[in-house]
Amino acid sequence: MDRQRRMLIVAYDDAQILDIACPSGALDMANRHGAKPPYDVELGTLGRRAARSSTGIVLGAGRGLEAVTGRLDTLFVVGGAGAEDAAADGRLLEQVRRLAARSRRIASVCTGTYVLAAAGLLDHRRVTTHWRHGERLAARHPDVAVDVGPIYIRDGDVYTSAGVTSALDLTLSLIEDDHGPTLARAVARELVSYLHRPADQAQISMFLAAPPPGDRLVRDLTGYIAGHLAEDLTPAALAARAGVSARHLTRLFGAHLGTTPSRAVRVARTEAAAHLVRSSALPLAAIARRCGFRSAQTLRQAFVDHYGMSGDRIRRMPDMPRARTGTGHDTSVA
Repeated sequence: MDRQRRMLIVAYDDAQILDIACPSGALDMANRHGAKPPYDVELGTLGRRAARSSTGIVLGAGRGLEAVTGRLDTLFVVGGAGAEDAAADGRLLEQVRRLAARSRRIASVCTGTYVLAAAGLLDHRRVTTHWRHGERLAARHPDVAVDVGPIYIRDGDVYTSAGVTSALDLTLSLIEDDHGPTLARAVARELVSYLHRPADQAQISMFLAAPPPGDRLVRDLTGYIAGHLAEDLTPAALAARAGVSARHLTRLFGAHLGTTPSRAVRVARTEAAAHLVRSSALPLAAIARRCGFRSAQTLRQAFVDHYGMSGDRIRRMPDMPRARTGTGHDTSVA
C-alpha cells in the first residue's frame, strides 16, 4: 500500500469555512485523479472539539491536536474571524509549535498567519496574508516581513496565502510540487478553476472600488488591468487584447468609465501602490516595480497628482486617503 501524505488542517471557532474547504477539496480531488502517494487529510482541533465556523456551520474534528503523533507532511493553519483569538490561545500555540516541528512544511491560509506568527514560526520570513490585515500583522510582529502583494508566498518550508480562495491556488501549487503539473491541471479542471494563478499574481484586483462597468469588454479589461499592473498596459496593448482598435477602446472607456484607458491604468496603479504602502513594509522602489511604475520617483509624483500627498504621509495616515478630483496624467506607462 502506498505511503500517504499526512495533511493536518488546524481549525478553531469562527474559522472561515472556505479556508478549510479549498485545500481539503483540492487534495481530495487529487486523490481521485490518482495522486501517489495519496493525501490523508484530517481536520484537527484542541481536544477534538467541534469547531463552529464563522458561517455557523459546525465541523466535527477528526483528530485532537494533542493526540497527533508521528511525522506530518503538511500542517495547514486556517484563517477567519476567530484568527486573532486563536493567536492568543497559548494551548493552541503550543500544539502548533509542536506539530510544526513534526511537519515537512507548514502553510497558512489568509489570517492563519496570525497564529503562525504568534507561535514564532514566521520570524525573519517573507509572508503574505489578506491585504486588509497586512498592516496589523506587520505592526504586531516586526520580525516578520509582510508583503500583501502576491496571492501566496513560499519562503523555504513555510507557505502563506492571501484571502480565502487563494488557498486553492496555494494548494494547487503544493499538488504540482508533489505530483507534477499534469495532476495539478487535472484537479484545476475538475474544480473549474483557473490553473493556477501564479504566486506573484496581485491581490490588487480586490482594490477596484468603483462599481463594475456595464460593458463586458470594459469590465473584462479593468479586471485584467487590476491583476496585471506590472505588464504592458498601453492603449495599444489593451486594444489588441480586446480585439478592437485603440480609437474604439478610447470611446468605450469614455462612455462607461468617463476616462481614457491611460488614465484608468494610472489610477489603478496608483491606488494599488497606495494600498501596498499602507499594508506592507516594502520600500517604495519595490512597490513601484510591482505596480508598473518606471521608478520610485514616478510613483511619488503619481501620489502627489492623485492624492495631493507623498507616500510617507500616506503610510502614516490612519485611513486610506481620498483621491483628488480631476487629476491624472494621460500617460499609459507610468
